[in-house]
Amino acid sequence: MSDVTYLKSLLGVHPDFPKKGVTFLDIFPILRDPVAFETLITHLIHHILTTNKDRPEVIVGLDARGFLLGPIIAMRLGAAFVPVRKGGKLPGNVEVVKYEKEYGHDEFEMQAGAIQQGQKCIVIDDLIATGGSASAAGELIKKSGGVTLEYVFIVGLPFLNGHKRLDGPSYWIVEAED
Repeated sequence: MSDVTYLKSLLGVHPDFPKKGVTFLDIFPILRDPVAFETLITHLIHHILTTNKDRPEVIVGLDARGFLLGPIIAMRLGAAFVPVRKGGKLPGNVEVVKYEKEYGHDEFEMQAGAIQQGQKCIVIDDLIATGGSASAAGELIKKSGGVTLEYVFIVGLPFLNGHKRLDGPSYWIVEAED
C-alpha cells in the first residue's frame, strides 16, 4: 500500500461538519498513530527535498493545525519555524493581513522580523480549501521580504480552486472529492 493510500485510509470522515453540506476530513486519527504520523512527516520531508531546488530556511505553520506539523518538519530540515496566528494572539510588533476564508473574514499575524530578507519559506497547513489563509500567509512572507517556495498541505479541495489564489506551487497528499 502506498503512503498516500495508507494516510487517506486513516482520515476521519465527518459529513455535515462544520455545516450542512460540508464533509470534514479529520487528520487527528493520523496523529494518534505513531507509525502513521511518522509516515506523514517522512512523506512531506521527502516531497519538500525532492521537489524544491532550494532548501527551505523557514517553515511557516498556519494557525492551528500547521503548528502540529511545522515544528517537526522544520527540525528535520534544520530550518526555522515561524507561526502565523489569528489576529491578537502574538506579542510584540506584528505584520497583519486580512483575508477571506470559506466561512467568513479573518486576519493573520506574524511577528515582525521573524522572516529575514530573501529567506526561502515553505507554508504548511492541514488543508487547502478556498486558499484564503494560505494566501494571507504568502502575503505576510512577502511583506517580510521572504520568498515562498511552496505551499504544502495534507488535504486539498481542488474543486474550490484555492490553490489558484497562491503565489507559488502547491502540493497536497490527499485530494478530497467534491
